[in-house]
Amino acid sequence: MWRGVLLISGILSTALGVIGMFLPLIPTVPLLLLAAACFARSSERFHSWLLNQKHLGPIVRTYLDGGGMPLRAKVVTIGVLWISLGGSSLLCMNKSWWLHLLLGTIGLGVTAYLVKLPGEADAGKVSSAET
Repeated sequence: MWRGVLLISGILSTALGVIGMFLPLIPTVPLLLLAAACFARSSERFHSWLLNQKHLGPIVRTYLDGGGMPLRAKVVTIGVLWISLGGSSLLCMNKSWWLHLLLGTIGLGVTAYLVKLPGEADAGKVSSAET
């Protein structure tokens, strides 16, 4: 049953990632990485399909090979993250202060993680430093 949930999650994440290629508010890279993780645990066939896709594969492979995320993807992801967290915080205006603190802490943590990820331009530096 868990395999089925992961497979469906991977398919939905892939679909949303493809939509995100055309709509600027939907983050493509994180959704494709989620799809790859779901497929890796549920279906080797779908995982191979995603990695070998002409347009989607390079995005996922770059990250998996230590190349990180493209700068544009980082900026869009961080922007969407903070817009979403801001909207969520507005919905929780009359709730406890700790919800605002929790949302802010999550936002800062995810932002720090994304900023520290190497970009595509940094991928060559990482590879040559390791050899």
